[in-house]
This record gives sequence, structure tokens and C-alpha cells, in this order.
Amino acid sequence: MSQLHVIDHPMIQHKLTIMRKKETGSKDFRELLKEISLLMGYEVTRDIPLESVEIETPLCKMTGKMVSGRKLAVVPILRAGMGMVEGLLELVPVARVGHIGLYRNEETHLPVVYYCKLPEDIQKRTVIVTDPMLATGGSASDALTMLKERGCKHIRLMCLVGAPEGIAKVQAEHPDVDIYLASVDDHLNENAYIVPGLGDAGDRIFGTK
Repeated sequence: MSQLHVIDHPMIQHKLTIMRKKETGSKDFRELLKEISLLMGYEVTRDIPLESVEIETPLCKMTGKMVSGRKLAVVPILRAGMGMVEGLLELVPVARVGHIGLYRNEETHLPVVYYCKLPEDIQKRTVIVTDPMLATGGSASDALTMLKERGCKHIRLMCLVGAPEGIAKVQAEHPDVDIYLASVDDHLNENAYIVPGLGDAGDRIFGTK
């Protein structure tokens, strides 16, 4: 069964509360999302393997630790997932970035795929899938399926807030994928929006409606 990691660091909770406020504008919303993504990235990458390397400090030679082995890829689910990429790239500048385009049919609430562009060696990388909202879990689950069909075996899902319904769906359909959240919210409303949530993350990031 996949692990659910709720990263409730005080600074993340503080920034998330500001993001939730309806009066927070797009500029501040984007900056806060980037900052939270960077902070969450520390936990999402906590178990990346290290190797010992010989270096020389100004005083002496020593054995230090550096990241080794499998490289990282960040794959945002368009369009809102893009808001989390910059923070992760500040933490891991050498990560490759792919894109998966999904949108939700407002009548059926099911995801529709319109774009997929991934690094050629995606199957050799640890993949972090980003999307601020884990609502029904449909888009996230479909994105994870697409990645697995392309040979990916080491995938993590990183979202800002999640509803119990979406968490349950991803865990049921992808029991090998760990989920990282800053908050587990209460429920989905009749329009499949997360409550209390923070509204439509894509609209708030890009200033659209």
C-alpha cells in the first residue's frame, strides 16, 4: 500500500493558510506555491541515495556525501502543476521536466488527455508528479498510469491539498506510489471541488476564471 506523507511543517502550514484566503492575489499565490513546493521537496527527496566521494577542503582531504544513482524528473499535470516546478528545480536544478496535459470534463468530472511530452530516459528516473489539488484523483491516477505505460517504476505524487476521496482512489489504483501532501482537507463538494480547499488552483496561479 502506498504511503501517505502529510508534510505539516509550521512554515508550510503558515504559507498554505495565506494561499487559502480568497483575497490573496495571483502574484502572492504563485510565490507561496513555489516556496511551499521547495519546502516539500526536502521531504519528497529525503531518501534519494548518496555515495561517498573524496574531496579536499581548504584544510584537509575528507570523504563527503553526494547524490548518486537514479536521476530525477519532475512531471507537472498541466496546467496547475506547473506552479510547483520552479520550487523543485531550485532544490534539484539538474532534474528533467516533462509535461502531461489533462483537463476535467465539467459534466462527467473525468480527465481528458490532450498532451504528453516526457524526457527520453524517463523510465530510468525517479519521477515526481506535481498537481496542487488532489480532488477526485482521476487526473492524478491517469497521469500515473501514463507514466507506468512508458516504463516508469519509481514515481511519487506531490500535491498541495488532497481530499479523502482522491487519496483513496490513487491508493487503490496505484498502491506502489507514495503521496505527499501539505494538508488532507475535509471532502469534495457536489462540483468535485475540495472543501475547504483554496478554489481553482490553475485560475488563481494564472489569473484566469
